[in-house]
Amino acid sequence: MAKQEPDFKKIHDTYAPRIRHYLEKLAGVDEADDLTQETFAKVSRSLKNFRGQSSLWTWLYKIATNTAIDRIRKNKLAGHDLGLDVAEEMADQNVWTGEILALENHVIRREMNSCIRDVVSRLPEACRTVIVLSEFEGLKNEDIAVILGLKLETVKIRLHRARLKLKEALSKQCILYRDERNEFACEQKHDSFIGKDRILSLIKK
Repeated sequence: MAKQEPDFKKIHDTYAPRIRHYLEKLAGVDEADDLTQETFAKVSRSLKNFRGQSSLWTWLYKIATNTAIDRIRKNKLAGHDLGLDVAEEMADQNVWTGEILALENHVIRREMNSCIRDVVSRLPEACRTVIVLSEFEGLKNEDIAVILGLKLETVKIRLHRARLKLKEALSKQCILYRDERNEFACEQKHDSFIGKDRILSLIKK
């Protein structure tokens, strides 16, 4: 018996909202609708070739990510070389540990506020993509590796580098604090010094 092809309309209706939300974070609000339409046009054309070797979610993310990256590069949104040097990645493998990731996860939260999202949007493409997939979408490193066509160790290294870049950028323009849910959030710096009372007031909001 021939394997039944997945129902495109059902897939679109089920997954399009989340894919659009993902693309908005990856490429910006202005591009999200068009990229979602382009992504699902590709899904429609490729659905007959889907063999279930990865989950449907992972397959959709891969198409959406490649579509967004193509658009970002075409529009030159990043403004400079977005790739990571292979030699640097190999060298960084020596400093990568699970303990570092565990510590960083306390700082980089999945529920980022608008200040953090703004900083993320200005990261280099390679950094932004892994941060969005990991921290916004909550995907496992193994799934990110499949989506981006990278080795698992390379994904770990990119996440490590991306988190460092994010922290560095945040430290220049934001005050980090814990919100009422005891999660890290940030507030744009308007003055050179924000006192303890101001931070406490932010926490209570």
